[in-house]
Amino acid sequence: MPLHIVTEAERCYNCKKPQCQVGCPVHTPIPQIIQLFKEHKLMEAGEILFKNNPMSAVCSEVCNHAQQCAGHCIRGKKDSPVHFSSIENYISEMYLDRMPSFKPEVKKDKHVAVIGSGPAGLTVAVLLTMQGYPVTIFEWKSKIGGVMQYGIPEFRLPKSLLDRYEQRLEEMGIQIRLNATIGSVLMIDDLFRDGYASIFVGTGAERPRTLGIKGESFGNVHYAMNYLANPKAHHLGNKVAVIGVGNAAMDVARTALRNGTKEVTLYAMGKDIAASSHEVAYAKLDGAEIETGMQVQEITERGPVFKRTIYGENDEIIGAEDELIQVEADSTIISISQVPRGKLVRTTSGLMAAENGLLIVDENYMTTREGVFAAGDVVTGAKTVVHAVEGAKHAAEAMIKFMEKN
Repeated sequence: MPLHIVTEAERCYNCKKPQCQVGCPVHTPIPQIIQLFKEHKLMEAGEILFKNNPMSAVCSEVCNHAQQCAGHCIRGKKDSPVHFSSIENYISEMYLDRMPSFKPEVKKDKHVAVIGSGPAGLTVAVLLTMQGYPVTIFEWKSKIGGVMQYGIPEFRLPKSLLDRYEQRLEEMGIQIRLNATIGSVLMIDDLFRDGYASIFVGTGAERPRTLGIKGESFGNVHYAMNYLANPKAHHLGNKVAVIGVGNAAMDVARTALRNGTKEVTLYAMGKDIAASSHEVAYAKLDGAEIETGMQVQEITERGPVFKRTIYGENDEIIGAEDELIQVEADSTIISISQVPRGKLVRTTSGLMAAENGLLIVDENYMTTREGVFAAGDVVTGAKTVVHAVEGAKHAAEAMIKFMEKN
């Protein structure tokens, strides 16, 4: 056991009102986990973590801890906060490898279909399976994980972890259909026809948002999610310009630098940087540069063309200067968020209402189609893994109540 993890556990005050737990979107019982860790009850701690957040091993790697658990730690007010993520990672990975064979207390006769195997889909699949519901996951790609598999670089999230998840899911009895697209060959109606009692849609937001400017179709222009899905397939050259400064843009910059690019500059329209502070710090440490106040006008084969931003008294953007600035870049990568990808919502009996590409759900996470629930990025737009888990937990509870009544 790494010594620094033991030291971190000893630093916890075990607060009666743990702000770290408040700061966690899924309210992980952090003091309880730390206490069990100190008592060497690792399997018990791992079980609690897994039941509360099936993606715990992933979240311990990729969450914005500085703004969530660590950011709310009382010790952080006068000292460095307790880095619970290290403790969580150690416990969660160990539990994932050693978790006992799962057998539900009562096996239900109502089957559930989960469309999409990203963090929201996997969370719903695990939670419903633990309640005895037979679950089938439909994934349109050849590997499970969604954004975890295709949108987060290997150096931040080892893909071997997702392979281990897949093995555990199958051991739990969850059926996984890969390369199965719902909305083209099979439809929502087909799933209901075949006896599924409820359906969960967790297809995420994987389609890149476009700039809508001249030059986006050139061969040396790429979108962040496409690049991150398979960096080795792209030959970017020595100098890369990234349009956008969110977390995905930081991942793009760091990935490009790790794959042979010599210079990467990220461009923001205003002064604010959307990415978390630690992701920005890592990107700069890796050698990326960030330039703010640059409004992209078009993209040429030489690179993007900008105008400098004009600010008002309170740093609000009020316009742009007239001068055009041609930036020389071998490749330009656009990273300005993502939207849901497609035609899933279309069925033979109507259309699940969508607004700006996002599915509309009620307070119970049910879409406009009875029995069809949704959560994660397909509802909220591109957010983090833990926020997808948060929504999925609520959706799973609502699905159980729905199936118990019907």
